Amino acid sequence: MVVSTYRIHGATGEWEVVIGLEVHAQVTSHAKLFSGASTAFGAEPNSQVSLVDAAMPGMLPVPNRECIRQAVRTGMAIEAQINKWSRFDRKNYFYADLPQGYQISQLYHPLVGEGSLTIEADEKAGIPEDKTIGIERIHVEQDAGKLMHDQHPSMSYVDLNRSGVALMEIVSRPDMRSPAEAGAYVRKLRAILRYVGSCDGNMEEGSMRADVNVSVRKPGEEFGTRTETKNVNSVRFVMQTIEHEARRQVDLIEDGGTVVQETRLFDPGTGTTRSMRSKEDAHDYRYFPDPDLLPLVLEDEFLDECRQSLPELPDAKKRRYVEELGLTQYNARELTADVEGFRRFEELLEATAAKIGKPAKDIATQAANWTLSIAPGVINALGDEAKEAHATADAQAAILALQAAGEISGGQAKEIYEIVLRTGREPAEIAETEGLKQQSDTGAIEAEIDKVLAANADKVAEYRGGKDKLFGFFVGQTMKAMAGKANPAVVNDLLKAKLAG
Repeated sequence: MVVSTYRIHGATGEWEVVIGLEVHAQVTSHAKLFSGASTAFGAEPNSQVSLVDAAMPGMLPVPNRECIRQAVRTGMAIEAQINKWSRFDRKNYFYADLPQGYQISQLYHPLVGEGSLTIEADEKAGIPEDKTIGIERIHVEQDAGKLMHDQHPSMSYVDLNRSGVALMEIVSRPDMRSPAEAGAYVRKLRAILRYVGSCDGNMEEGSMRADVNVSVRKPGEEFGTRTETKNVNSVRFVMQTIEHEARRQVDLIEDGGTVVQETRLFDPGTGTTRSMRSKEDAHDYRYFPDPDLLPLVLEDEFLDECRQSLPELPDAKKRRYVEELGLTQYNARELTADVEGFRRFEELLEATAAKIGKPAKDIATQAANWTLSIAPGVINALGDEAKEAHATADAQAAILALQAAGEISGGQAKEIYEIVLRTGREPAEIAETEGLKQQSDTGAIEAEIDKVLAANADKVAEYRGGKDKLFGFFVGQTMKAMAGKANPAVVNDLLKAKLAG
């Protein structure tokens, strides 16, 4: 394995950063982990709180089968050990925003055991080759509510809507050695969660966030003391947290100080971390089996259903795109990086193949380039004028079909798409009425070629004398004479024949 080249350069030499991530992913479900209260985002404060969430006397938690199912499916997607027998524990650390005063989690017997995730090489980012990151476990726990300190001058308010929402805590091994590797890990994990449908991965809304564990050491030495920065809510902030925290620890050690195990917070405004509290260990939480919940026992039939429900995952989809559709590694990687990307591509590919009447493999590269580059470029250039509701797969397929038939050029395809986005008009009608069709009439093109050759007799002689590079000049002059509307393939064929004579 090639070692990451990322190093912190200090006064005493180079330092290596050691990174582990604990990602909290909100489970996709309509109800909370132990109650039937809604999990919808953006509701009025305290409008989604059941008697169980409020910890009213006599209320007992009941596990939500869908939350367990989604966690199991996630474990299967990372090829992890699924534990048929697992148990919920009480974590006795006082939560002011959990009415029962403790959190129900899993420690000693989690639902999902060891798995792994592979991040892809990215030389520009300093990831020299594919690297496998170990995942220690996925355990299921309930989220806390939200304290708000800016609503009153002397009191804190609490919103319990998130209290009891199901979370998967996905705990990695300390296998990452650079901010780039950590960023790639979070992106890949988010993609898998979205493919599986177990979490929407929306970090801005808090449905996915990371606790970032960082320590530094001289290369090859024992692990140093780590700090944990809580609730980092974007890939960019995860990377900034690592960069700042590693630099802070190196400077502290080299100045004669000692890194203490503590919990820290990241400030997005300054890109720095600050101390929050000393870091607790498991014994500080006084974990013990929750007496209100029986152990979870998973049946083979349930596990089979979970496994059969899994979709084609990113790595398998990428391989298929390369091997069966003939796409480049780059295009396959970019298209499979996110659920929305591959869905747009596959919808366009299916619609275009149907219109053209060719196998998907024959038009996959054209559809990939359109999806990754051309269509986004036109949409970005139009800005607020672009109505993406008009950008249906059928409309885009109609444009690609016109281009494949030689009726329009690549530049005309862009122009037509701009009009589609602004107006919703049909591509064929736009091409006809706006004069955006290629001229394939050989007689008209041949007439213009004759004029070009007659006006450049000296260059014709040079070309025939062996100066082949002049061919591009003749093509350009012909296209200019026809206002760019001539079919390039027809122009090339006719010119070759004329010049050969």
